[in-house]
Order: sequence, then C-alpha cells, then structure tokens
Amino acid sequence: MSSVLKSASSIVPLLDRILVQRVKAQAKTASGILLPEKNVEKLNQAKVLAVGPGFTDSNGNKVLPNVAVGETVLIPSFGGSTIKVGDDEVILFRDSEILAKINESA
Repeated sequence: MSSVLKSASSIVPLLDRILVQRVKAQAKTASGILLPEKNVEKLNQAKVLAVGPGFTDSNGNKVLPNVAVGETVLIPSFGGSTIKVGDDEVILFRDSEILAKINESA
C-alpha cells in the first residue's frame, strides 16, 4: 500500500509543522573540479516549501509559525521526518526545531 508522492505540493503541514527541502551543496570546487556525489557534504540550510497554520496553546492564544514559504532556514543535523518525493527528499520539522532564518540580503 505504499505510494510514491510525485510532488511536495501535495503535502500540507498541520499545526506548527514546517516542510523544507535541503539546499544542495555545490558539486564543484572553486577551481572547477567536479566532486563525486558521496563526497558532497549535506548543508544544514533548507528552503521552506510549506508552513502549517499554527496551533492554539493552553491559554487559548493562537501561536503562529515563525517562518514563511520561500525563506531559507538553518535546520538541525538530525531530526525531522524525512519524506521521499520522487527522487528528492523533503523534511518535516516542528517550528520550534528550526534553528534560525538566513537573511540572504545581508
């Protein structure tokens, strides 16, 4: 009963969950040498693909996620729920697990 997801857009995060895709590291050195895929280090940067609507805390206050679709974030090395989408992988984190936003204009 396993079905392969064809698109990350078919995944809709619930509550305070954030769907991200790792930014791919350069497979080429500064001098132009191509590196084998197994030697390319995984980056802890990811692009936000989808954001859940938030949740209501025990006091009845609405808690919204701190990130928005399209932002680049810093994610932990471990954790999250990895989901296979075609040949790619996306990762589902809770909002509180996201380490930081990366300001690309700075």
